[in-house]
Amino acid sequence: MNKRLLKYTARFLIFFIALIGIYFLTAFCCSRITVNPNPANPKEITIYIMTNGIHTDIVVPAVTQQINWTKEIRYQNTLEADSTFRYLAMGWGDKKFYLETPEFSDLKLSNGLRAISGLSTSAMHTTYYKNIREDANCKKIMISKAQYILLIDYILSAFKKNETGHLIRVRSGIHYDIGDAFYEAKGSYSIFKTCNTWANGALKKCGQRSCLWTIFDTGIFMKYE
Repeated sequence: MNKRLLKYTARFLIFFIALIGIYFLTAFCCSRITVNPNPANPKEITIYIMTNGIHTDIVVPAVTQQINWTKEIRYQNTLEADSTFRYLAMGWGDKKFYLETPEFSDLKLSNGLRAISGLSTSAMHTTYYKNIREDANCKKIMISKAQYILLIDYILSAFKKNETGHLIRVRSGIHYDIGDAFYEAKGSYSIFKTCNTWANGALKKCGQRSCLWTIFDTGIFMKYE
């Protein structure tokens, strides 16, 4: 009986390890396939992609003719941001993970497992910046006005709205920065849809270089080296 149990346990472990291997191999291969490799569009609006080494944000101008983000993502919902903060970074992710893991040193196994389960709620993390500096972790992308409208629609579709159509702020008191705030979002984080999958989808939507599919930031930033 014990031998049979050990045999089935060994088979299960081999199968489980094989699935993990297939998952990461698929993620690696898909992240190397480029969608929209040579975008040809008028260079009218400046956006950025920004990473902290794990998570990708989409950065847009706070105010343009196409949209004034400050009307819904208000400066007063942050600790100190004001009208001199000219750029807005936005990223989608697991709500509980966002609120309970401001630093990766705060990471708990329970939060990590809940996040990849696909059963938890999500949030949008928004951060205002005065200036944006290009470097290895921040890349500038020029898009057209028409593409920016598509990007706006994509981003707004990730937010939950109240009965009157306004964005819903997460009233947690948690801030990572003097210019940030959290808002309720749609969907659930999972091993198939991560914060980087969402950001990659934003680039796809506005016709810029992106991955076929990615769960990590690495594949995205490789397109902009």
